[in-house]
Amino acid sequence: MPVNIANELINATACEIKDRLVRKDIKPTDLLDALEDRIQAVDGPVNALPTLCFERAREFARKLENKPIEERGLLAGIPVPVKDLTAVKGVRTTSGSPIFAERIPEWSDALVETMETNGAIVYAKSNTPEFGAGAHTFNPVLGTTRNPWDLSKSAAGSSGGAAAALATGCAWLAHGSDMGGSLRNPASFCGVVGLRPSMHRLSDGPGTSPFQTLSMQGPMARNVADTALLLDAMVGFKNMNPLAQPSPEDSFLSAANKKIKPLKVAYSPDLGVSPVDPEVAEICRKAALQFENADVIVQEKTPNLCDAPEVFKRLRGLDFVVGLGPLLDQHHDKLKEDIIWNIEYGRSLSAEDIAWAERKRGEIYYTMQEFFTEYDLLICPTTIVPPFPVEQRYVDECAGTKLETYIDWLAIVSTITLTASPAISIPCGLTKPGLPVGLQLVGKPQGEGPLLSAANLLEEILPKIQTPIDPKS
Repeated sequence: MPVNIANELINATACEIKDRLVRKDIKPTDLLDALEDRIQAVDGPVNALPTLCFERAREFARKLENKPIEERGLLAGIPVPVKDLTAVKGVRTTSGSPIFAERIPEWSDALVETMETNGAIVYAKSNTPEFGAGAHTFNPVLGTTRNPWDLSKSAAGSSGGAAAALATGCAWLAHGSDMGGSLRNPASFCGVVGLRPSMHRLSDGPGTSPFQTLSMQGPMARNVADTALLLDAMVGFKNMNPLAQPSPEDSFLSAANKKIKPLKVAYSPDLGVSPVDPEVAEICRKAALQFENADVIVQEKTPNLCDAPEVFKRLRGLDFVVGLGPLLDQHHDKLKEDIIWNIEYGRSLSAEDIAWAERKRGEIYYTMQEFFTEYDLLICPTTIVPPFPVEQRYVDECAGTKLETYIDWLAIVSTITLTASPAISIPCGLTKPGLPVGLQLVGKPQGEGPLLSAANLLEEILPKIQTPIDPKS
């Protein structure tokens, strides 16, 4: 493929790519050719997509090309990488763990099946921390993903490979997942968009805990409209997830493109749960106030969420016991210390400890519902720091405050996890050294449409953070 045509495709938005596919200006195999060349050119030092499956992807693409355009699905053949925690039939899926270093699933996760039915072509697995634990993407099997804005910095996590692939033009759309901010943190660090949907908006599975309520899968892209497009391709009930919801009547992309302004939004500098780096706080405050240029009322207000960090710590500990406890018993020497700590902490909890957390989570939910009677959105920083040195395991200090565990620096996103609300991170500025900062917008439960609409409006107002980029030393 000529370089100028490949570059044109790589720099296009996903919505533009879809339109060209529908018009038959291009074919899905053209997109795979462009991606393969781009990955070879730029992904080496970034390590966003360590596992490639182009042979499988081309076979899928050829079958798609033989169908009438109206039968090719919503995405019409747009390639999408899948996070390495999520099974794809016939493709190495390691979860970043030596325990599963050579695992090749014989089945695909229900969400992957939904995306493929809707015209997504899986061509790669994106890198993740071991079992997705932690917000810095490194593991002993596939190595470390670096931030393309500065290769000496972290891409965050746990969907760090997905975010870095988007930022470098190695993807137009990307799949990820989020327990304590894993779609939102890397979006912030890499200058892209990540959406954690409402609880069980999407069908996935099978999994070890189909009734869990913390970890959700979701879409990432370079802009809000593209993120909405992928969300549309992800929804749909499958019985592998007993709590999942049916598809909405109206598309999320249609909602996003309406750009309906909220009437009144609240900005919180820290949600009352975490220190925030002063430069990050100032960039986010100025970005939130840009809503005023659309005649939206912006007020500084923080709901009472002070118990959320301890609630999340306990419920996360319980989830780790359910999901990974048996692996600790069988493979103690193959698990990283942070995972061992999480499981052992979960096992130390009493029934009353967990009951307290469940009661408090209920209070947090109702506090937010009362808050949303006055405000349409809650806005705050996505991450409390800019991208940190890649050698660090996690952020252990912020604004002079010592942080004890590897999840403490995630409180500003993990708090929102507990509310059952959808939340999106959009790029909102650059630090003085030129590193991206993300702004987190939180909507009402089941309110992805209005949230995407407002986020798309604000994205239009804010200065553009240009992606894709070539990796920077």
